Amino acid sequence: MKLIIGLGNYGATYAHTRHNIGWDAVTQFATGLQASFVEKSRFHAELAEGRVGEEKVLLVHPLTYMNRSGEAVQALVQFYKMEIKDVLIVQDEMDYQVGQLAFSLDAGPAGHNGIISIQESLGTKAIPRLRLGIGRPIDSIAKEDYVLQSFSAEEKESIEKILTQAEEAMRDWCKEGIERAMNEWN
Repeated sequence: MKLIIGLGNYGATYAHTRHNIGWDAVTQFATGLQASFVEKSRFHAELAEGRVGEEKVLLVHPLTYMNRSGEAVQALVQFYKMEIKDVLIVQDEMDYQVGQLAFSLDAGPAGHNGIISIQESLGTKAIPRLRLGIGRPIDSIAKEDYVLQSFSAEEKESIEKILTQAEEAMRDWCKEGIERAMNEWN
């Protein structure tokens, strides 16, 4: 079984913001797998179950705020007795331009509060991640405000493209694992 967690904040206020691109990518992947999300309060998350080939895939939207994402991830990893190599975190990444994506393994959080929470909760930084570029603020906008903004009209085409690529990348990760996915997509 594979576990794919799309990071974001729940609620209409945060829908389709830069910080929720991981959530959006996992939503699109679930749609492609014809899987529907159901709230599971014991995990502090919404879950959808699908298959990639013969592999069962559990897709997750944490219902904690971003800086407490580790609570949901840890609950799921413990309950399903998951090996960390079978867990993929899909996140927004300021260090990548809009429309850019890459896998990483054994990387630090780069100031991302959701990743900090997950790494602290699991006690390791060796967690496979799919990082989706959201760019950095241009003006004097604080990072905390920037990540909560929607994408501009000019960025929408790049976002549609990256979400489609992320769907393909997640399929590859499910079939091939992190090393091969990194070779293919990075």
